[in-house]
Amino acid sequence: MGTLENREFLVQLAKAKMPFGKYKDYHLVDIPEPYYVWFRQKGFPKGKLGQQLEAMYEIKVNGLENLIRNIRNQMR
Repeated sequence: MGTLENREFLVQLAKAKMPFGKYKDYHLVDIPEPYYVWFRQKGFPKGKLGQQLEAMYEIKVNGLENLIRNIRNQMR
């Protein structure tokens, strides 16, 4: 992925909301880390959502949520 694609992925990640389940309609960044750990153990779904959830897992376990929140705040 090039720089432009990475930037677009992060912008989309900042906007993304969970489409189902316990955290339906929550922004992905606002979902608690244990939920991502559970998904990691169970297996992430296929497709774009799975890629976003897996990326958010990495962001959460590395304490980088503020990066995504800052991007979201800049879009307002």
